[in-house]
Amino acid sequence: MFEQLGLVGCGLMGGSFALALKRAGLVKRVVGFSPSQTTTARALKMGVIDQIATSASNAATGSDLILIAVPVSATEASFQAIAQELSSNCLVMDVGSTKSDVLAAAKAALGNKFAQFVPAHPIAGKEVAGVEHADADLYTGCQVILTPTDLTDLTGKTQLQQATSVWQALGCKVRHMSATDHDAAFAAVSHLPHLLAFAFMNGISSQKQRSEFLDLAGPGFRDFTRIAAGDPKVWRDIFLANSAEVLAQSQNFRSSLEALERAVLAGDSAAIEALISQASHLRAHWSLNGASIK
Repeated sequence: MFEQLGLVGCGLMGGSFALALKRAGLVKRVVGFSPSQTTTARALKMGVIDQIATSASNAATGSDLILIAVPVSATEASFQAIAQELSSNCLVMDVGSTKSDVLAAAKAALGNKFAQFVPAHPIAGKEVAGVEHADADLYTGCQVILTPTDLTDLTGKTQLQQATSVWQALGCKVRHMSATDHDAAFAAVSHLPHLLAFAFMNGISSQKQRSEFLDLAGPGFRDFTRIAAGDPKVWRDIFLANSAEVLAQSQNFRSSLEALERAVLAGDSAAIEALISQASHLRAHWSLNGASIK
């Protein structure tokens, strides 16, 4: 059990982590900081946190577990704020969707305490943001990707073991991979799909008949565009932080789209069916949480 969780960022992800940790009996006290006083007041009222911190540094003071749950663009400033307050036994984690940039920020800010940081990416979330949507079940059954470095393996073994145990205790399936591999993979399966959903909705919006089109939309449209309701600031930061991998996946998508367009333009029914069958087979044999595709 942890004595104190220092929560830096009391929104959906951080709030859900605190609630899950409390329910599992893994923490005695949660001290939380968010730039918005409204957010921390609501978190206190909901029982997400037990005490409001006046700063990230204040949240870190006396904590043996710290979770950074802020937009990725604010991560480095958060590390800088907590660096002087880290005890030698403190475990620091984040929940960001990109990892190479977060690791670089941690290395720059934490210095000789860098090995205490175990980068984490829980594959969970909602289309809505804010602590009012925090849910103790948010992480149950989800995958959590940890991206330890060589330094973590050498001198941060205790923190890495703790991080793995914490997420497993919350009902998560934990995987380890490099930050580079993580960012490439999630550009393909998460970041690009969001980029396409945003672009698709903007394409509809730019047309004069958009209201008529939307009135006719059904379940397929709903399912395809669900993620376009994502938080603009969060996704802005993700696209910028992982731009090289996102753009590489975008080019790959363009090639696939152009292949279908050429087949349609040529009226080549066999080619159209083959391309659809290829996609349909892959999707039919995929399942959530890491099933392999033959």
